[in-house]
Amino acid sequence: MPAPGLPFDNAPAIAPNATAEELLHSVFGYSAFRLDQKRIIESVLAKQDTLVIMPTGGGKSLCYQIPALMFEGLTIVVSPLISLMQDQVSQLSELGVRAVCLNSSLDLMEYEENASAVRSGKVKMLYLAPETLFLPRTQALLKGIRVDCLTIDEAHCISDWGHDFRPEYRKLVEVREKFADAVTIALTATATHQVRADIKRQLLIPDSHEFVSSFNRENLILNVIPKSSPDSQVLQILRDHPNESGIIYCFSKAQVDELATMLTSRGFSVKPYHAGLADTMRAKNQQLFIRDDVQIIVATIAFGMGINKPNVRFVIHYDLPKNIESYYQEIGRAGRDGLKADCFLLYSHSDSQKIKFFISQKEEAEKRTALAQLANLVAYAESDACRRYTLLEYFGEQAQDRCGACDICLNPPKDKIDLTVPAQKFMSCVKRSGERFGSGYIVDILRGAKNQKVISNGHESLSTFGIGRELSKPAWQNLGRQLVQQGLLKQDPEYGSLTLTAQAIPVLKGEAQFWGKIVSDTPPRLRPPSPSKGEGPGEGTSELFEILRKKRKELADEHNLAPYMIFSDKSLVDMCAQLPQNREAFLEVHGVGEVKWLRYGEQFLYLIKEYAADSLN
Repeated sequence: MPAPGLPFDNAPAIAPNATAEELLHSVFGYSAFRLDQKRIIESVLAKQDTLVIMPTGGGKSLCYQIPALMFEGLTIVVSPLISLMQDQVSQLSELGVRAVCLNSSLDLMEYEENASAVRSGKVKMLYLAPETLFLPRTQALLKGIRVDCLTIDEAHCISDWGHDFRPEYRKLVEVREKFADAVTIALTATATHQVRADIKRQLLIPDSHEFVSSFNRENLILNVIPKSSPDSQVLQILRDHPNESGIIYCFSKAQVDELATMLTSRGFSVKPYHAGLADTMRAKNQQLFIRDDVQIIVATIAFGMGINKPNVRFVIHYDLPKNIESYYQEIGRAGRDGLKADCFLLYSHSDSQKIKFFISQKEEAEKRTALAQLANLVAYAESDACRRYTLLEYFGEQAQDRCGACDICLNPPKDKIDLTVPAQKFMSCVKRSGERFGSGYIVDILRGAKNQKVISNGHESLSTFGIGRELSKPAWQNLGRQLVQQGLLKQDPEYGSLTLTAQAIPVLKGEAQFWGKIVSDTPPRLRPPSPSKGEGPGEGTSELFEILRKKRKELADEHNLAPYMIFSDKSLVDMCAQLPQNREAFLEVHGVGEVKWLRYGEQFLYLIKEYAADSLN
């Protein structure tokens, strides 16, 4: 094995005058650029400071990696997480690209070896955390070295309007001045108009050099499921995704441990990940997942930002995320290989109350922003409009109102019915209790609950006490949310208390009707995975896919790599579809460049030929 971050000795030299298209094919093994990649690369090569907004899995890395191979000097890549850097460097080394990282995870010998490679001019890309870039020894190392490109990954970290603001990112503005001849490219997968404007203002990037690709990840199937029996619902999802990689996000460390223990006892291959675990344990569990030694990670939001595992086939949100940006980023960890992946959000309105409690501890200005963000997420979860339409609309993107790949489009809500009488009961109870309480308390009164709070308030004597026993608690709570959505009730964003609006009066007086839906107490059967044609190994070649996957795992363990660094699932699927019989045909497989062919091609070609021969007999 080579030194950390350095390519194998047998890697062929990259043609010095190769075009972007030639590098795309010969190094990265792709046949064509996607989204705005080509225009972005041209902008960077023209030394125009550039902002790139591109969805997770959209191919952001190529937008600076290809220019880095074409520039004479060094490309510095600022990245917030060590695991993300190491992943990128390992993948580039597998492609024969000279890249190293400098960070606190390296021992002295590794650090000096990588620094020496930078000094000698042998390296095309240097990955650093912002803190490392500011160190005097790093500044001394870079002094006198030609830097052609400064790449700022996860650029939303520079904005305090972003969901993951990091103060150290602000200092990058000063660093730019030290590399006056270098072009700056800033990249992020999640940025609202406000965040994008902030990034451009701070980095002095003109509007004309901003590239915003569609936020639409068409291969992700979006599902929001009423949260009733979450453990049973998770087990059902896992049974629908046998032998597949997935991530389950929970709100708290305690919930992570509890769920991971339960799933382990049921025989699932699962590990926990949260900030309460020792650093060594977290790193070990992450590596087990990345290397396909463990199928499922149960985690808090501490997990995932540095993960580039392309074959995650499902993401489950056991609890509500804190905002749409976080939700979008977390589901973005599924299906990075472009194949179908399922995203499940188990939604309960009570989860939003837990988040509100933590928001209430913040400063006033920060509290208002966080409450507004949470309200947008709750509206997404409770809407009966197409999920993808609602999500894209939030990011300011026009979309069709039916995507055909979310729970709303796949299982359209039943027609609304006349719910005037239940609505009158609910709103009357809100009025008679003084318009000071939230939905859960109102439902307790309607269903005749004689708990301490109801009795201490004297509300067991209200005329609305016990008049709603015909509906379940979830059905009443859902009705309350519909009344808020349709503007008959207003909910205090901080405390959750309900008040009547002017629109409620005609319904209460019987002068207008209220139309809505009564939810079932039984959670719907989840849609089983159904990959479209060409998105998974065909029925006749699934056996070959498993043969190739087994060989990939053997090679990955032998070279101490994650399996996807050998070949992605998409490459294996393409091999099964094309059944290449020689070098030229193998080089046409998705993700296979010259270096991949040299290192692994003949071993996989042998297995494919053997399978094809056996199939003919």
